[in-house]
Amino acid sequence: MTAMSTFSGKRINPVNVNAQDICLEDIAHALSLLCRGGGHIKRFYSVGQHSINCAKEAEARQWSKKLCAACLLHDASEAYIADVIRPVKVYLDNYMDIENAFMRAIFKKFKLNDLSEDDNKKWKMIDDIMLGYELKALMNGHENDVAEGLITKPDVSERHWKDVEKEFIDMARRLICDKE
Repeated sequence: MTAMSTFSGKRINPVNVNAQDICLEDIAHALSLLCRGGGHIKRFYSVGQHSINCAKEAEARQWSKKLCAACLLHDASEAYIADVIRPVKVYLDNYMDIENAFMRAIFKKFKLNDLSEDDNKKWKMIDDIMLGYELKALMNGHENDVAEGLITKPDVSERHWKDVEKEFIDMARRLICDKE
């Protein structure tokens, strides 16, 4: 079988994806159910909640709606190909090719494919800073880490996936439909 099925009922070939295959509801649903850190955290905390926290941090920095949308969608490929922890991901060349193809399709779908190199560095910086905060707050053995650089206090509480899914969709619609 070369196609995957999504929450919305679409069938996608994961090695030949295009913007028409991408669906906001599929992304929000899957990311709200996907646990960060490969599940090795103190309580359930989803990739969707992480993404919302990243977008809220970008909003607090008064970045453009387009850049805030990029922060929200920066892990959207994981809705289709799951999350692989960073220490493993660097060794998976073919995975990275597939992930990059999904991200190109996702950014094209939501008209984020023209971000500058500086913009891409900004959302990657937020992701890195948020990871540091999450490690300290959610992972055993990191309690004494220093997590600096955030303006906001991210919500890392255990939330119901349906609430995260709704907030993700609402935020995406506000940022994508009302872009500057």
